[in-house]
Amino acid sequence: MSRTAAAWALHLVVIGILFLLQFVLPEYHHGVLARVMVLAVFAMGYNLLFGYVGLLSLGHAMFFAAGLYGAGLTVEHFGFGMVPAFGAGLAAGAVSGLVIGLLALRTTGVAFMIVTMMFAQVTYLAILYCAEWTRGDDGFVLAQPLRSVNLAGLQLDLTNPATRYFAALALFAVTLLVTLAVVRSSFGRVLVAIRENEERARMLGYDAFANKLVAVVVSATICAAAGAAYALLFGYVGASFASVQYSILPLLWVLLGGAATVLGPFLGTLFMYYVVDVTSGFTSAYLFIVGLALILLVLFFPAGVLGTIRARWLRWLP
Repeated sequence: MSRTAAAWALHLVVIGILFLLQFVLPEYHHGVLARVMVLAVFAMGYNLLFGYVGLLSLGHAMFFAAGLYGAGLTVEHFGFGMVPAFGAGLAAGAVSGLVIGLLALRTTGVAFMIVTMMFAQVTYLAILYCAEWTRGDDGFVLAQPLRSVNLAGLQLDLTNPATRYFAALALFAVTLLVTLAVVRSSFGRVLVAIRENEERARMLGYDAFANKLVAVVVSATICAAAGAAYALLFGYVGASFASVQYSILPLLWVLLGGAATVLGPFLGTLFMYYVVDVTSGFTSAYLFIVGLALILLVLFFPAGVLGTIRARWLRWLP
């Protein structure tokens, strides 16, 4: 089997296992895994920019929030259905990615990190300021009767755990396969070339700014898809999702799972979510255990779990 075929087969197997888990796991884990898959989409969007372009952003929570509020506000105030609301969330993410990218990409390195963090803080404060619409720090809950979608005459209730699980899996599967296709395309190779040596990529005739701008827009749109899905599937829209802390989480998940690996963000999100969920159940000092686990992982997997596995054993991992 060729390396390309092996890579596609591996990712399809992961999607297949997640599909089968719905019929095996207890009901509690359906909700947990659905949330993990949505947040993993957020991490995959972040990884596209951080892992493959080498741009460290501390403001990606604003793109997640763009999708979250783009979908939530249109349902709450304009009576949009689930599909148009999801589309509004995607549009909000793409537009904000284009605007922020045009401004922030004029800087590099630490300056890029600071500029994105400042834009995220502005977004967070704007949400608090527009409390009449956003309900400020309290956020708002989407009414249960509004969270249903009609697809080809079939009424799907997104508050149903099984429906929610399959909706999250569909979003995760599409994002995973699209990300795999993007990073293995010529565009993905150009992004890696820019990450490794931007000046040399420019000398070869590639427009580094334009390629990085496209990467920012795609990354923002994926993060917004996660935000919109979170609002519609779990029914809560809140300002905490736009905070700087929420920008650090995908960075942690990506570093843990392996930057510049397609499955790394999912693995990092899954590990962190379950470590916190399990340890917080029997001790209030769960952050100590989480920190200890992170130290051990960094010691034995310095490039993240999948990044280290790829470097040592499986060179074909994308």
